[in-house]
Amino acid sequence: MTGEFTSSPLFERVERARRRKRKLRDEQITLAHGSGGRAMHELIEGLFLEQLRNPLLEALEDQAVFEVGSGEGRARLAFTTDSYVVTPVFFPGGDIGRLAVCGTVNDLAMSGARPLYLSSAFIIEEGFPVEELRRILASMRAAAEEAGVLVVTGDTKVVQKGGADRLFINTAGIGVIESPVQISAARARVGDKVLLSGTVGDHGTTILIARGELELETDIRSDTAPLHSLVREMLEEAARAADAGAVHCLRDPTRGGVATTLNEIALASEVCIEIREDLIPVREEVHGACEILGLDPLYVANEGKLVAVVAAEVADALVARMRGHAYGLDACVVGEVKAEPQGIVAMRTGFGGTRIVDMLVGEQLPRIC
Repeated sequence: MTGEFTSSPLFERVERARRRKRKLRDEQITLAHGSGGRAMHELIEGLFLEQLRNPLLEALEDQAVFEVGSGEGRARLAFTTDSYVVTPVFFPGGDIGRLAVCGTVNDLAMSGARPLYLSSAFIIEEGFPVEELRRILASMRAAAEEAGVLVVTGDTKVVQKGGADRLFINTAGIGVIESPVQISAARARVGDKVLLSGTVGDHGTTILIARGELELETDIRSDTAPLHSLVREMLEEAARAADAGAVHCLRDPTRGGVATTLNEIALASEVCIEIREDLIPVREEVHGACEILGLDPLYVANEGKLVAVVAAEVADALVARMRGHAYGLDACVVGEVKAEPQGIVAMRTGFGGTRIVDMLVGEQLPRIC
């Protein structure tokens, strides 16, 4: 980054805004508050965190990590919860049931945990076809079997017609962290490399096409997948390289996409993350659809990809190991961590310039997960 860039009036204004304590000034909830971007962070930090503050919640990770027991019986556990309101409920590559299982499994996996048990609660609108519910439950069963987890408890509520939009699912999950890793958005270090497990924007683009919002005929499918076994192999590879703690940050870039996820890491770790536009893997079909709609694939949701920030010494070995896994075939290094300017994500463009990649503002694609 050039000195002119970091000392510019624009940069100084952006940095002051980023460091300002988030406050919720809105008087009503809008779709933007569920986007994964700036409005959602203001809602979480300015309202939910303010009212429910505690040490575990303050970390604002996708899961809480805590210890139970004592002595030889002590165990580190991860716990997470999420809700799914995607429309349509069936789409190429998955459905709301597979999405619910994989999304919760992935939130656990991003802490290094081995997922164990899930709960599942259903809010069903009156008139929802039983056969469609049967298909969704079968899909959940198959996804749970693939992930090696059990759905052990749940709840069902039926609301009158018009009281919900067909079907909403909430899942919670618990897993055990068996290795001495400390994975957090706050652990990125200067010199680290930034990895992506594959192409970006597949899920969000698939949902758009499934809604009929684009009159396109493509074979693009959602990337919805459980990533726990990919994470396990990454941790094994790091340990084999005699650096079990080399994986510093893991996130699955869902709402708000890769761009918002990288901003969260840069802010939490107080570092600059610099990525290269020519290294970001994007399918041609996704690029074309986003171009038509004026969207940036970096902000489009994924449901079967991960972002990793790792020690530079093991980056190449990790990428090679990831490419041997079914859900990491297109893994690559896309950037690195620098000291300045703190809290900023910058991208080296194909034209040789640099631009700030800010957190998502507003709502681009509602109801994509």
